[in-house]
Amino acid sequence: MKKLLLSLIYIGGFFLLLEWLWPLGILTNTQNAGVFYLYAAFCFFLAFMQVRWYIAVPLKLLGLIFVLDGLFIPERIFSSGWWSILYEQLMFNAEAVWAQEWWDFTAFFRSLLFLVLLWLVSYLLHYWLVIARKALFFIILTFIYITVIDTFTPYEAQGAIIRTFILAAFVLGLLQLEKEVSDDRKEIKWKTAILALVPLVCAVLLAVAAGAALPKFSPQWPDPVPYLENVTGGAGTGGGEGGVQKVGYGENDSRLGGAFVQDDTLVFQAIVEDRQYWRAESKDQYTGKGWEDTLEEPVTGRDPGDIGYSLFEEGVETDPSQGFIDFTEEADFGKLLYPYGMTAIGNLENPLEIELHTQTGEMETRSGGDAVQPASYSFDYGAPAFDLRQLREASGEDPVSVREKYLQLPSSVTERTKELASDVVSEYGNRYDKAKAVESYFSSNGFEYSTTDVEVPEGDEDYVDQFVFETKKGYCDNYSTSMVVMLRAEGIPARWVKGFTGGEIKETDAELFGENLNAYDITSANAHSWVEVYFPDVGWVPFEPTQGFTNNADFTSGTDTDSGEPERSEESPEVEAPDQQQEGNPQQIGEEEGAEGSAENGRGEGFLRNLLWWIVPAVILVLPAVMYVTRLRWLSWYHGRRLAKNETPDSFQAAYRHLLVVLDKKVQKRGEGETLRTYAKAIDHRFETVDMQHLTTQYERLVYRKEQRLQRAGLSELWENLIKKALS
Repeated sequence: MKKLLLSLIYIGGFFLLLEWLWPLGILTNTQNAGVFYLYAAFCFFLAFMQVRWYIAVPLKLLGLIFVLDGLFIPERIFSSGWWSILYEQLMFNAEAVWAQEWWDFTAFFRSLLFLVLLWLVSYLLHYWLVIARKALFFIILTFIYITVIDTFTPYEAQGAIIRTFILAAFVLGLLQLEKEVSDDRKEIKWKTAILALVPLVCAVLLAVAAGAALPKFSPQWPDPVPYLENVTGGAGTGGGEGGVQKVGYGENDSRLGGAFVQDDTLVFQAIVEDRQYWRAESKDQYTGKGWEDTLEEPVTGRDPGDIGYSLFEEGVETDPSQGFIDFTEEADFGKLLYPYGMTAIGNLENPLEIELHTQTGEMETRSGGDAVQPASYSFDYGAPAFDLRQLREASGEDPVSVREKYLQLPSSVTERTKELASDVVSEYGNRYDKAKAVESYFSSNGFEYSTTDVEVPEGDEDYVDQFVFETKKGYCDNYSTSMVVMLRAEGIPARWVKGFTGGEIKETDAELFGENLNAYDITSANAHSWVEVYFPDVGWVPFEPTQGFTNNADFTSGTDTDSGEPERSEESPEVEAPDQQQEGNPQQIGEEEGAEGSAENGRGEGFLRNLLWWIVPAVILVLPAVMYVTRLRWLSWYHGRRLAKNETPDSFQAAYRHLLVVLDKKVQKRGEGETLRTYAKAIDHRFETVDMQHLTTQYERLVYRKEQRLQRAGLSELWENLIKKALS
């Protein structure tokens, strides 16, 4: 029976070790990984057969040599050429070790070190499993190893976690069973042995089946990789897959949502008169989960000296100005970022060509057909000033191409979203005031700007419906997409636009560029999305629905009293969120300081949450370790308190057994076959007392004579005296 259990324990331990080796092919360029598995199995086999060390060591060394010979040495084994290659390899790598140039190690030497490691690990597992009969520490290390490489490497460990759980349960159960068999002096028949394994197998299989069948929570903690990259200054942008991303400009917007961590990496510096929104592109088709660009875009080459493209009509007043952009190495879009009203580009590297996507406004710089990010360029632009009267009086027909492209809505848009849009704009009679009403709706009604705890719609749930009615928490993508959908539901052409906000002014650089120009630093954290609404005879006009951000477009009027807010009669009630009482808006932020405040709050909140995401798991990992290390003391406190409160046979027996454990670990180990009375005399001799003998006599009466009550009082004091001496 014991040999059977040891065989099964060895097999389980070997497969646990294999969980450390399976990722080799994915994480490294290791080839012929099978030979390492075979060598590990060979070492395990020698340990299981309990081969004497003076035989096992030469055998393992010989196996190591054969592996290295087959992988790296083409000469006949043990020939003069073979020894020459071996000597050269060892001398070269010895010099690298001496110089601490670890990166110069050859594949031969790295494989040698790895084989030696497998040799040592096989012995270590033999000690844990057979001699110490403890495998919990190795199992915990295996789980930590698997979860770490699953998080930080391409290795997918879902199957490894399940396999490790099954193996760990079997190994721990077999170790306990083997311990009981070894402590029992009676002979155990094979039938009884096999029947003893049945409950263990059933319990493990039942646990695995229950774990597979029960519902599972979605990830409760964000992916730490973007956060670590952000802290260490790494580059990268959001992936658009709804998980935790690093904020920045990205190409894929097909699945919006999910939290992101801030990234203050500098992308470019802009030298302009006033803060601008830097436009990159727009997208037309809302899918219910995100945005796609489905336009059959004509792409035309443009002369840098005369772009010949404008988002608005010639009748819109503009204020001519000039600017300059200088990109850092972090910018890799292959696009021209430009302010509204750009007319010409200068100082562009040759031979870069400009290609314009006329439907989306995206401008690409190419060289030899490949997208290339320019290092810097200057530009002329005329910042538009939109006439409020003209916008309110715009009543012409929208072009057919605009209606076809920018009124699209998928079937996922819910009826309650359409009804809400109708309620919000019902008091207004022109397109501008309707757009302004929708834009203003998100500044109140319980909405909160947040970059963390932002949910991702699942199944058939609509992205806008989830944000507007369920969570009311999100960032620019949530706000801008919701405004576009609500406007389209009311027959107003609108589109989703992305780029960068104006950034932070650098006072120290202002003197370098004259009185009228300022330097602005734009980082990845300034990546942003907003809305453009189409007005007949005017063109595309930008709107900013995101809470805490300000639309930097100018709106002018013939009168000073026109503020640009929606015109509505005084008796018209405020539009409230569905099923919500009208209330104040503690979340609303002022315009100029709002953008900075919102960004600072987002960064502060994100930092605290990311800090908690690391503190909580650290506590979860450290607390069990502390509890384990101090287990003798707090268990002693527990048994002492229980015995002092009520001296019963049960409490006394539990306290006495714990006392034996403490004495065995802290004072003197109990010899194999040593009786309790002999051990008690040895302890009393050491402490110069007779307390242990009194306690042992009482324990033997309860266990062997089956007495139902204690023969004397004050046992708790004797027990406590011994515990204090043992733990001191």
